[in-house]
Amino acid sequence: MRTLLEFEKPIAELEAKLEDMKKLAEDNNVDVSDAVRNLSSAIDSLRAETFQNLTRWQRVQLSRHPERPYTLDYIERICTEFHELHGDRTVRDDPAVVGGIANIEGVSVMIIGQQKGRKTKERQHRNFGMPNPEGYRKALRLMKLAEKFGLPIVTLIDTPGAFPGLEAEERGQGEAIARNLKEMMTLRVPVICIIIGEGASGGALGIAIGDRVLMLENSWYSVISPENCSTILWRTWEFKEQAAEALKLTAVDMKQNGLIDGIIAEPQGGAHLKWDEMSETLKKTIIKEITELEKLTPQERISERIDKFCSMGVVVE
Repeated sequence: MRTLLEFEKPIAELEAKLEDMKKLAEDNNVDVSDAVRNLSSAIDSLRAETFQNLTRWQRVQLSRHPERPYTLDYIERICTEFHELHGDRTVRDDPAVVGGIANIEGVSVMIIGQQKGRKTKERQHRNFGMPNPEGYRKALRLMKLAEKFGLPIVTLIDTPGAFPGLEAEERGQGEAIARNLKEMMTLRVPVICIIIGEGASGGALGIAIGDRVLMLENSWYSVISPENCSTILWRTWEFKEQAAEALKLTAVDMKQNGLIDGIIAEPQGGAHLKWDEMSETLKKTIIKEITELEKLTPQERISERIDKFCSMGVVVE
């Protein structure tokens, strides 16, 4: 059974009617090809209209769809080889962050991403995709390893935020993220960062400093989630839709504000409907960006990376 979001239900109802019509025609040997064609056309039109006019809150809902592919789902589909590496060499391994050496279309890369869980036990094991400081330290260790061996770095971002627990703060959550921001600015290898789902606050930014920062069409990127923003401003989650509109957190908003470099189109209806098609698009994008970035010298990449992020804001004293 598919999980349906509220705005997907009218489409699903028509699809169910179409299936019933086909089954009825088959059972009774009746030609209903014209009716099937008309209903199929109506479904296509409704789907196109629905997904061309999504609100910002609806895109947030799509980014969290329980059937949406996560980091390991993409790795399984776009990599011919993947050797996961564990541990930060300081505290422990953080299952909320996965990474390792991979091969994509014959190109060796270091791929790192945040991983959520699908079932209750896996969600607890992955801490709902919320990394601890050791997760960010593991990510930085793998990036430095990639730099040592000249491997391009690909990061896949999908997190509701860094883990806000007391123990994470005691182990230096803020310092771990800040160090990643500083170190990623000067990595000598190409760095491609792709937001595949949720991109919340410093939890996302901790692995999102790169030569190319891209977003999937139905992902979001913001300093705070709509629910938490609503809680702060109105002391209730009830205004999350208004908060999403005010935050301007969609891929289109981020591109218009010059905060990302590009948007990766999803299959109509969202990435959760066609994992293989979305994975193929992602793979082609990664290879294309690596090819372009490798034409530049390390110093050119670093200079352009620093200039890009420095131009995003101006401090006025």
